[in-house]
Amino acid sequence: MQRIVLASGNAGKLKEFGSLLADSGFEVVPQGTLGVSDIEETGLSFVENALLKARHAARTTGLPALADDSGLCVTHLGGAPGLYSARYAGHHGDNAANNAKLLQALDGVPGDGRRAFFICVLALLRHADDPAPLIAEGRWHGRILDAPRGVQGFGYDPLFLPDGQSSSAAELDAAVKNRLSHRGQALARLKQALADN
Repeated sequence: MQRIVLASGNAGKLKEFGSLLADSGFEVVPQGTLGVSDIEETGLSFVENALLKARHAARTTGLPALADDSGLCVTHLGGAPGLYSARYAGHHGDNAANNAKLLQALDGVPGDGRRAFFICVLALLRHADDPAPLIAEGRWHGRILDAPRGVQGFGYDPLFLPDGQSSSAAELDAAVKNRLSHRGQALARLKQALADN
């Protein structure tokens, strides 16, 4: 089984990837257990940030690396919080503050103005200088609720009502969420790309 470093320190993402990659044939090792620090996300797109993180983890460990960059894009807000989803309210990973700021930004905005999607871009590098990384993207469309619902998941999940669902992302069973979500979609595409290579 091939070892691969997962270039993330986000506990919620690590939990989801643990489930999603359980049958992948890879031994997935979180970067923190290998002493890899987070790298500053200076890219101007989700693709650039995913590549930065994967390249840093691969260079530090000498292993193949998988990185995810993801976020929430709200139509009414011009795509915000977007690249800055994790630090929308100013402090990285403050989910409660980020959710409160998003609700405030959408206060009084009706129906279609609350359209949004989660995006996940995955980058898999076979080595730090891989010139042809595998890139996969998933998008999960829905809208932003008026108030949080549910206690599962993380980040903006309590505010996100996926299209075709009556439950927020934070109310969905983990297996259902992993099948429908942006991360689940991106990983399915990445597995297909691996099979095709």
